[in-house]
This record gives sequence, C-alpha cells and structure tokens, in this order.
Amino acid sequence: MTDVLGVVREMFSYTFLVRAFIVGALVSLCASLLGVSLVLKRYSMIGDGLSHVGFGALAVAMAIGAAPLAVSIPAVMLAAFGLLRISENSKIRGDSAIALISTASLAIGVMVISLTTGMNIDVCNYMFGSILSMKRSDVYISVALSACVLVMFVLFYNKIFAVTFDETFARATGVRAGMYNALIAVLSAVTIVLGMRMMGALLISSLIIFPALSSMRIFAKFRTVAISSAVISLSCFLVGVVVSYVYATPTGASVVSANILVFLACCAVKLLKERAMGAIS
Repeated sequence: MTDVLGVVREMFSYTFLVRAFIVGALVSLCASLLGVSLVLKRYSMIGDGLSHVGFGALAVAMAIGAAPLAVSIPAVMLAAFGLLRISENSKIRGDSAIALISTASLAIGVMVISLTTGMNIDVCNYMFGSILSMKRSDVYISVALSACVLVMFVLFYNKIFAVTFDETFARATGVRAGMYNALIAVLSAVTIVLGMRMMGALLISSLIIFPALSSMRIFAKFRTVAISSAVISLSCFLVGVVVSYVYATPTGASVVSANILVFLACCAVKLLKERAMGAIS
C-alpha cells in the first residue's frame, strides 16, 4: 500500500500528469453517466461512431492549420444531431446510421492525412491516445463539461429516466424528449472529443460502454447503476494511469484493460448470485 501511495505522489509531482489526471477523471465521469442512458437506449456504439467523426475533423483541422478543438467539437456535435435525425425520421436503423457516418468520416480523415501531413506522431496520438497531449485548455473545458453533465443529471434526473426507458410514454406525458436526447447527444460529442486526446479515437467508446455494462451486471435500479458506473469508471481510470506510469504501457489501453477485468469480475458476481438464488429456490 505504501509503495502505491509513493507512486501516486511521484506521479503528481509532474505537472503534465496532474493535468492529464484531471482531464481523464472528469471525462471518465461524464462518459460513465452518459453511457448509462446510451447503453439502455441501445446507442452504445454512438461513441465509436462520433470518435471516427472527431478523427476526420481533426485531420481536416491539421491540414488547414486550425485549432483541433475548434473544428472537431462543432463537427462532432453536428454528427450527433445528424444521427438522431436519421434514426428518428429515416428508414435507416440507428446502428446502420452510426456505421455509415463513422466509416465515411474515417475514410475522409485518412484521405486528408495521406494527401497533406502523412501519418505523423500527432495523428497517431489522436488515433491511439497520448497522456502527453493534455493542455491547460483541456482542463478548463473538462471542468465545464463535467459541471454540465452533473447539473443535467441532478436537475433533470426524472426526465432522463423517462426518456431512457420509454420515450413514447415520456412524449405522451408532455416531456420534451427531443430536447433531452439532443442534450445527451451534445454532451456525448464534447466528451468524446476531449477523451480522444488521452484514450484515442479507437478506444474512447470503451469509457461509455464498459462501466455501464459492468454496473448492470450487479444492479438493476437506474440511479444505482449510474452511481456505480461513475465509481467504476473513475477507479479503472486511476488504476490504468498508475499501471501505465509504472510499466510504461499506453494509457488508453491500460484503462480499457482495467475496465475489462472489472467487467469480467461483475459477470462472475452475477453468475454466483444467480446460482445462489437458484439453490435457495
């Protein structure tokens, strides 16, 4: 235990690691809370789709010399709204719409990169993540984002619960389901863009999927699942960062590996509970 605390204190002596920890923890918190609604609405792969859109936007930003966040955040927001519109008003199913937009964006990004800068270190950082790429602006945006997500869940918990489980009934009772869906989509878009800096475009969706699925293995109530998902996400992020620092492994892959182990443990706990209940009955 003493050795672990010593490693953590050593990590926090580096400014770039403190910055990365703040951003990563806040993004993990936001992704886990948003992930509960997205998974229950069967939109869990929206994170993967929007991350590919973000990669395409970042490629364009690098090609024209623009600020990456200034280009990628609006582009990913528009893509999120587009996915909602396509799913609601088109014969194209939600998963097909995500695959359509994600593959097209990824292809555009690769084409732009191949014709301009080529596959350099910056591009690889956005694809696979880099803990060294955190900037002071990322910290400010992450704090604002986490505040928005927490306020949304506290003030509009009942509305989000209704829209998540039965959108048709929610609309019938006067809930503006479209507005809350759009709000979740916008916050998801910003979360994904910020998370790409650390996790990479190929791994950011894991922050949305794994904590929610792990919590659902053990708990059934929406509120309990949301709280448990946040705790799991933050814990796995901390473990992943420490492992990455000690063993010099990629940060994103280390965080995902921690989430995988927790998910397997939760599945085992669920199986044991089911067997115990079966033995009692």
